[in-house]
Amino acid sequence: MSQSCVLVVDDEPIGREMLAENLRAEGYHVLDAESGEAAWQLIDADPRRFDAILLDRMMPDMDGIEILRRVKQRPDMSGVPVIMQTGMTAESDVLEGLQAGAYYYLTKPFSADTLLAIVGAAIRDFRSHRELEQEVQRQGSVMTCLVDGRFAFRDTDQARNLATLVANAAPEPGRVVLGLSELMINAVEHGNLGIGYAQKSALIDQGRLADEIRERLERPEFAGRRAELEVSRDENEVRFLIRDQGAGFDWQGYLEMSPDRAFDTHGRGIAMSRMISFDRLEYRGCGNEVLAAVRLPAA
Repeated sequence: MSQSCVLVVDDEPIGREMLAENLRAEGYHVLDAESGEAAWQLIDADPRRFDAILLDRMMPDMDGIEILRRVKQRPDMSGVPVIMQTGMTAESDVLEGLQAGAYYYLTKPFSADTLLAIVGAAIRDFRSHRELEQEVQRQGSVMTCLVDGRFAFRDTDQARNLATLVANAAPEPGRVVLGLSELMINAVEHGNLGIGYAQKSALIDQGRLADEIRERLERPEFAGRRAELEVSRDENEVRFLIRDQGAGFDWQGYLEMSPDRAFDTHGRGIAMSRMISFDRLEYRGCGNEVLAAVRLPAA
């Protein structure tokens, strides 16, 4: 895998250099800019080279929110994660950044470990999404012939592979697969295997999430569990119904980007699915069933 490239934007020289040094020590290729204008020149010159942008909120010439909006307006950069570093932690300030597309946050001052955890999570998510989009393209468009289908999946690999296949049943499959894979992986991790939000946070911090998933899949109480995906189509939309065998969860608080979770390494999947991938997203009952729909273009 090629070396990840991170753009660091900060008008304070000492802080900018400390960020760059920590990231280079972890093996990242780092470019830095001392102002918003300088950052935008680097971005505009070669937008596809960046795997993440670490952006200071407050700068004199062009602030972080303005750069963020410009980045998210470019189709060739819309998926690149922007990590906002700020001392402005009021809920309204964080919400403004979330609404503009800054799904990852760092609060000044922060430790090197926190910096590396957030940057690592952002780049992993970005590369995972890019791989899903590429796999969707390889799968082709035969699934546009699908009228109804029912599938079962047990683990996260099966969830990803199935998502890349059935996303082709919808228009813009590269957009749909991001949300579909998130919802299906949630059905395995949180639903069938009962891994809660706080527990997942701890497992990610410890680098043990994949191991925990494998261990739980072998336990007698979880080994027989399967999640289901039903796909249906009519003249108006394609629908994806995902159902797991778990106890459900309090899903209402996850439909929007929350300032409370802006500083965590995960917890964005449902809100991003609703905002980016689907035209309609509905949880049912206790939360172990979710319907996601995509409108079809008028004939």
